[in-house]
Amino acid sequence: MWTRHHKQRNTGRLIVPVVASAFLAYFGYHAFHGAYGINSKQRLEERVAILQAELDELVVEREALETRLVLINDGTIERDMLDEQARRALDLVRDDEVVIYLDR
Repeated sequence: MWTRHHKQRNTGRLIVPVVASAFLAYFGYHAFHGAYGINSKQRLEERVAILQAELDELVVEREALETRLVLINDGTIERDMLDEQARRALDLVRDDEVVIYLDR
């Protein structure tokens, strides 16, 4: 009767921990640096803060324009508004006036 003696190798014990470590390293890296990771969440929150500030500025500007529109559209045009709009449209000034246009 022939018997084969196999020498026990230690590499078999290392396969599962090495594969598990590789998976943990892969998913750990992508948890921090991936498209939906922790770092991208911080970048997204910074972008949200910037866009919220821009939205607040636009809301203030819109409210100012709506206020001016109410002054024009309520049926009675104020003299100052009419004078300002006419001068701006026609580029007219009186001889004793100085006009400074501000770019917006």
